[in-house]
Amino acid sequence: MAFVKDMLRMWAHSWKRFISIAMITLLGVAVLTGIYAGCRDAFRSTDRFFDAQGLHDVQVLSTAGLSNGDIAALRKVNGVAKVQAERSQEVTFDLDGRKSATMQEIGTNGIDQPYLQEGRMPKKAGEIAVTRKFIRDSGKRIGSRLTVTPESASSDTSDTNDTNGADGTNETNGTDEAPSFPTKLTIVGVVLDPQNLSNPDGYSAMTSFRSTATTDYTFFAPSDGVTGTLYTSATLLVKGAAAESTFDESYENTVKQVTDRIDGTVKTDRQKARRQELLDAGNKKIADARAEADKKFADAQSQIDANRQQFNQQVDQIVSMQAGAAAAGAAANGANAGAAAAAGATTPQLDETTRETMRETIIAASPELTQAKQQLDQAQSQLNEQKASTEQTLKTKENELKTSIPQVRWYVQDRQSLGGFSALKSDLDSIQSLGNAFPIVFLLVAVMMSLTAMARMVEEDRSLIGTYVGLGYGRLAVASRYLLFALLACLIGGGLGLIAGFLGIPAFLLVVLQGMYVMPGLRLEYDWLYGSLGIALFVVGVLAATIYACVQEMRQTPAALLRPKAPRAGSRILLERIRPVWNRMGFLGKVTARNIFRFKSRLIMTVGGVAGCTALIVCGLAINDTVADLGIKQYRDIYQYDLMVVSDDSDASAMRTKVASDGRVTSSLDVRIESGDLTVAGSGDGDSGKTGSSGSESIQLVAVPEKHLSDLGEMVTLQPVSSGILGTSGVGKTGSLKLDDDGVIVAQSAASALGVKAGSKVRLTNGDGVQATAKVSAVNRNLIGSDVYVSETYYAKLFDSKDAKSTKNSKSSEDSEALTWNAMLAKLSGSDASQTDYAESLEEDSSVMKAVSCAHMADSFKFDLMGAVVALIVALAGGLALVVLFTLANTNVSERVREMATLKVLGFFDREVHHYVNREMMILTVMGVILGLPLGRLVGGMLTMALNMPSLYFEVEVKPLSYVIAAVATMAFALLVQLFVNPVLDRIDPISSLKSVE
Repeated sequence: MAFVKDMLRMWAHSWKRFISIAMITLLGVAVLTGIYAGCRDAFRSTDRFFDAQGLHDVQVLSTAGLSNGDIAALRKVNGVAKVQAERSQEVTFDLDGRKSATMQEIGTNGIDQPYLQEGRMPKKAGEIAVTRKFIRDSGKRIGSRLTVTPESASSDTSDTNDTNGADGTNETNGTDEAPSFPTKLTIVGVVLDPQNLSNPDGYSAMTSFRSTATTDYTFFAPSDGVTGTLYTSATLLVKGAAAESTFDESYENTVKQVTDRIDGTVKTDRQKARRQELLDAGNKKIADARAEADKKFADAQSQIDANRQQFNQQVDQIVSMQAGAAAAGAAANGANAGAAAAAGATTPQLDETTRETMRETIIAASPELTQAKQQLDQAQSQLNEQKASTEQTLKTKENELKTSIPQVRWYVQDRQSLGGFSALKSDLDSIQSLGNAFPIVFLLVAVMMSLTAMARMVEEDRSLIGTYVGLGYGRLAVASRYLLFALLACLIGGGLGLIAGFLGIPAFLLVVLQGMYVMPGLRLEYDWLYGSLGIALFVVGVLAATIYACVQEMRQTPAALLRPKAPRAGSRILLERIRPVWNRMGFLGKVTARNIFRFKSRLIMTVGGVAGCTALIVCGLAINDTVADLGIKQYRDIYQYDLMVVSDDSDASAMRTKVASDGRVTSSLDVRIESGDLTVAGSGDGDSGKTGSSGSESIQLVAVPEKHLSDLGEMVTLQPVSSGILGTSGVGKTGSLKLDDDGVIVAQSAASALGVKAGSKVRLTNGDGVQATAKVSAVNRNLIGSDVYVSETYYAKLFDSKDAKSTKNSKSSEDSEALTWNAMLAKLSGSDASQTDYAESLEEDSSVMKAVSCAHMADSFKFDLMGAVVALIVALAGGLALVVLFTLANTNVSERVREMATLKVLGFFDREVHHYVNREMMILTVMGVILGLPLGRLVGGMLTMALNMPSLYFEVEVKPLSYVIAAVATMAFALLVQLFVNPVLDRIDPISSLKSVE
């Protein structure tokens, strides 16, 4: 019992060390669990939301729409749980200019169901539910009415309609019709689209440009009032996918098995079948047109023949009359009366030649008959010409049918293709990677401080330990006094750290996340396993340090322990050998130097602890500086052009005419921009094209005209880069990189994510879905987006090969070898504000699909989530620095109580004693800061390399101000600690402190 009481008394006396160990453990556990818990809570809530709303696992799109046969084929795929055929239509309306929206039918099979936020779901024809973004932008509310106008080409399914039939109808085939929605609409509800969780009322998240066309809003309508048997897409749920977390690799593997099956045989077979349906429909229309034309021509011929027969009968009557009259006159002039009577009784018989001669004579003598014959001949001639022309037209249609109907393409996509999903996943993954790295530094600092504190604690009880051992207590029993002390401090600090880690930090992160995304049903959850392991990790580290300190003392005999520890032998320090410096130092300066450098363990611990804390602060600020400069570096330095304008292929000429007529462009470069994929050759089948997968990256493929390859360097800064270490990269000379016909230039952001370098082989997928293996000629410095530059000649070499030609959309004869330059890079005159306004005005033009101002992108690029996390990390690092300095300062004082008492006996005033002690701490702090600043840059480089996000490359940047902030903050913490240490120095009693320990 006396042993236990003494142990408790010792614990109470060492309450400062207890608090120090508990606080360090609290901060470490909070960092270890907090960021993880916040990301996990966000992952779980969104996964539950996706499952509740039935967010599709797979989506199938087709360039020719999907028929009932396609839907039936998808239902037969092994592993498919549900298939929902969806109809949609693009419409326009007036809202401070021309705006576009997608009318989306609400599925009846439970897939992609919108989440009701206000009002009710639409049920009748003409009722719609809109997103909160539309409500905010339009100022409308529930009950408001809206009139929309269908787009002339409302979906990709009508792209080939004008070539499918001979009569120019808009039907895709004989039975399928494109979807059509009501145009008089009434808003009855406000919903959240599960495919896009972006918060329209929060602060903006990262923005990036993709060249694919997207509408401004989405309107959800019921099936009532929707017509058309052709589907724009099919959404699928995969068996077993709902049981997996949508953000885990196991989910991706489950879905990939189904997409591989679809890509295997179903996709190929249905593409061929669908195209054959279009061919059959076209042939049927041509056959129907021929039959209808033949019937009309036959009717016209019958009418002409009837008129000609009537005309011939009339002429024949005249011929007969004239022949009879001639015969009667001849008989009267010389024949007998019997002959005359006989001639008058019968018509004379004429041979065919005579009769035809008489017909021509009669017709020529009569203007009326001449006109009638001409009309009959003209009608017959016109009919013959019409028959010949129609037959020629139909034969031409038959010959052109196969070339006019393009190859049907299926696009099989998973959730990674959803911009909102991939943005949320990449944001959370990047933050989680930081949460996995920072606790390592906290753990190392905790072990160092625990070793310092417990070693001093054991050393203070040296004689007591010898007494207990001499009385027969086992060394394990004596060591348990200190092990239980450290264990209790860790458990209390760890418990408080779990509260902060699973409640405080996640609550902060989720507030920031909810400013960027809408996540219904979000709640905080505790992970028993992870929390227990978090505490156990720090318990093991601190106990290991305590065991080491105990072993160092208890390996001596009790007699040695009962005697005071021999003072350290005197020795010279290196500074003493530098006579010019040493001789000019004062007495107290020499004493301070000896105290600092003779006690190397204290030097290492103090400098190491301060350096670690300073490095954490620098690291956090480095990440903040790196993210803050991304937009400026990309859109001001790398992109030299001011404006990018993209149009549909059919509007490319009109777009260039529009831009040229405005007179704002000082120089420009026509290019072709397509959205595609880049896959590391050999990483898979090359057909996945899924954003964020280990071997694939979504890219923006930029083809440059052969005659203007040299002009690319004027629009984009071309600098070759090579991968460096610790977040650095070797950047070549500006302008030393040229685009040629031997390979493609890949953006650094994509190359870094996939491990691609100059000379690598990659598989490119262009906008038509055609794949080709390309050589990487160089990697270009690029931070935002994943641009791949290719020359016109090399593009044709890649995608006009034999394999590509068999699947590539056909073009007209004169354009079959040339690319359509659907985009323009341009430099503009005027200020940044005027350039931004001009880009916005261009987007209102019907010929422009997308207009992007680099000035606007540079100013608006934000990464708010990363900034919030960096602020949290810097705050925690500052707290750790404060605890570390407090622990070291108190340990320093406790080790030198007799020295301080001696100084007081010698007549030192309290202020002089303060200065004597604090000067050493300040010098050690400065040394730690000097070491921590470059160490922070080093760690920052390593962490930014871990932030492997789609379409982003973090080029480490640490501004001088950040170094100043880190140094000043650490020194401020050191000064703050002095306020706590000075009262301790004042309370030292010289008499009791100088008593002999014997």
